[in-house]
Amino acid sequence: MDKSNGYEKVAKTFSEVRGQIVDGIGASSVSMWAQTLPKGSVILDLGCGTGIPITKVLIDEGMSVYGVDASPTLAQAFRKNFPHCPIACEQVEDSLFFNRSFDAIIAWGLLFLLSKDNQAMVIRKMAEVLRIGGKLLFTAPSSISEWTDILTGQQSRSLGTKKYKEILSAVGLYLIEEFEDDGENHYYHAVKVR
Repeated sequence: MDKSNGYEKVAKTFSEVRGQIVDGIGASSVSMWAQTLPKGSVILDLGCGTGIPITKVLIDEGMSVYGVDASPTLAQAFRKNFPHCPIACEQVEDSLFFNRSFDAIIAWGLLFLLSKDNQAMVIRKMAEVLRIGGKLLFTAPSSISEWTDILTGQQSRSLGTKKYKEILSAVGLYLIEEFEDDGENHYYHAVKVR
């Protein structure tokens, strides 16, 4: 069974298309987000892939990064690209998130790959390992929608802004802002308040 939501099967293509472009879509938005964090913050990158561009941006901004990705091929590429960053090759739903807490967590292009129930569960798990005052950044469309992912052929779904706000609030996270990048990715930026 493929625990990578179809990404292991397309890992080579993904690596060639997205996993080598250091200034790819999302890089500038993640850089701006990272600048709101103290230098040296410890960040969990969920669905990290090869680590390019997201992990690279975070490291360039002076952060310490831990990665989680369920694709063995992408996790191996991450290890090669960032040999000093810990990486766990496992599903986020099953991950223990290194049994530690984090100053910030990013899930770029990940949550909407999960079922509705698993999205809520993973947001809860992220809140549990996020320190008070820690920040969460994830991407998902603002409207309730379902679509077939072009690259993997897998079903994707967004719960929509209203539902994401409810889930975040229920686990002690406050939505600070929403914004979009030049690739029309919709971001949710939250902080842990309790």
